[in-house]
Amino acid sequence: MDHQELRRLVRLMNKNGLVEVELEQEGWRVHLRKAEAPSAPLVTYAQPAYAPPPPGAMPAPAAPAADGAAAPSGPPPGTKDIPSPMVGTFYRRPSPDAEPYVEVGDRVSAQTVVCIVEAMKVNNEIQAELSGEILEVLAEDGQPVEYGEPLFRVKVA
Repeated sequence: MDHQELRRLVRLMNKNGLVEVELEQEGWRVHLRKAEAPSAPLVTYAQPAYAPPPPGAMPAPAAPAADGAAAPSGPPPGTKDIPSPMVGTFYRRPSPDAEPYVEVGDRVSAQTVVCIVEAMKVNNEIQAELSGEILEVLAEDGQPVEYGEPLFRVKVA
């Protein structure tokens, strides 16, 4: 995780009114929380615990395919992704003690609610907008998502 990604997380926090964000990715763990300053007019942020990895700890970039073929982009044939229609926080269930809206293997129709994306303190129910079977959940529950980021992969009917 580099400084640019950290800045993006802080912007995401500001834009969505988030007080705290925790992200774990590829062996890195970042926890950002707004500093408490009740009398201060400006919001400040606690510095994340960030230290560069020791030399040689970063994996080498993947070598291009020998035949010059580019890596495939987008979902595999016969599948479609359900993208996030907005920036916000992804939730798989209507409340912490409820069952997820959908699980891998569930059949969905266009009107099936598959998750919630919370933006600016508003819970927006997201519908599948296609018919098929849920193959994969691509977003982490309680984590920020970007506009257009794939949330679910569906085998289309």
